[in-house]
Amino acid sequence: MSERAQTRTLAADPLGGTVRRTVLPGGLRVITESVPATRSAAIGVWVGVGSRDESARQSGASHFLEHLLFKGTAKRSALDISAEIEAVGGETNAFTTKEYTCYYARVLDDDLPMAVDVLGDLVTSSVLAPADVETERGVILEEIAMTDDEPADTVHDLFAGAVFGGHPLGRLVSGTVDTVSAMTRRQVLDFYRRRYTGGSIVVAAAGNLDHAKVTKWVRAAFGDLAAGAPSAPARHATRSNAAAGRIAVDAKDTEQAHLVLGCAAYPRSDERRFTLGVLNAALGGGMSSRLFQEIREKRGLAYSVYSFNTHFSDAGLFGVYAGCAPGKADEVLSLAAEELARVAENGLPAAEVARGKGMMKGSLVLGLEDTGARMTRLGKGELLYGDLMSVDELLARIDAVTVDDVRAVAADLLSRTMSLAVVGPFADHDFTGPLGRS
Repeated sequence: MSERAQTRTLAADPLGGTVRRTVLPGGLRVITESVPATRSAAIGVWVGVGSRDESARQSGASHFLEHLLFKGTAKRSALDISAEIEAVGGETNAFTTKEYTCYYARVLDDDLPMAVDVLGDLVTSSVLAPADVETERGVILEEIAMTDDEPADTVHDLFAGAVFGGHPLGRLVSGTVDTVSAMTRRQVLDFYRRRYTGGSIVVAAAGNLDHAKVTKWVRAAFGDLAAGAPSAPARHATRSNAAAGRIAVDAKDTEQAHLVLGCAAYPRSDERRFTLGVLNAALGGGMSSRLFQEIREKRGLAYSVYSFNTHFSDAGLFGVYAGCAPGKADEVLSLAAEELARVAENGLPAAEVARGKGMMKGSLVLGLEDTGARMTRLGKGELLYGDLMSVDELLARIDAVTVDDVRAVAADLLSRTMSLAVVGPFADHDFTGPLGRS
């Protein structure tokens, strides 16, 4: 790559404004969407590093680092970082996933230069002071304890562990009490220096903005990461090695049983992801879905029941969640499994496929009603796909899904041997198969 920035105007989206993308010499990418009708702007720094990039010993390092970057830089204290954004009525936060970390802010359009500077400063120049490491260690341990008290969340982590086993995709994003307690400042600092490189970072912004000005601000705020020699992205992906038929039980004295029944699914690069999205919406995506109607409406066995699908770079997950009285767990599991088997064998009728497509399209468009959502679409599109489909292109891909497409994906996916995760008042040996207890 040359030392000059490379800028390209992407196809203008009829539902928004002009989308432009610049690749800076260090590999850092800037992508913006101009939405002139707004008076706000959202910016996100998307780093292609998450919990799957950690060794077993480092488990939780990405999340630990996310906390620490807000604790202060050479120019700003932790209070300065938050106060500077909040003084203009803005908001800032961050989150870590299995494959990326995002630091974001939403402000008035006039305050976007300040937000770029603050986020650039904390992402590139945090000091990771020893005292802050110890303070945030305690905060993260409390966060882990809080999550442990939320069985509806815990069961999803348990399910990922059941499907992916010892692979990093099966580990907790937060790490464990043991790994967080043992993690040193040096480990986190080394992770920071090795992983936060120009080629692993996308700066996305949406709102009332000018792309050239945003790029100028990013150059100034990100310094060497923007102007240095090209650097490779941090991802060192390994095959997910998913397994089938595993059963994981977390014995807890809860009032409800929390269940997830499912299997490994398609990676984000698989073209069948659009078909799976339609199938998922029709099967368990709303109150009119099959699972909701069969388990909640007709029988009143659960308050919450839904299906979900998640895509990673080289793997995916599909599952059905339900929360029910412990004594109803067997019946709920049997009903869910029967519905999955029925759809695997017969597919879905045209009316249900049409409803699933409508749900997907409506969710997509209605989800872009604010600058924060538009910024997220830009950042994830560039970081995860290296491309940005327009809203019209995405709608066309959903519209193109046929009844036969859904039947083929259902036959492939829903006939697989399922894994099961359970949180509730059960013993480990209570479940010998995904369809009920022994």
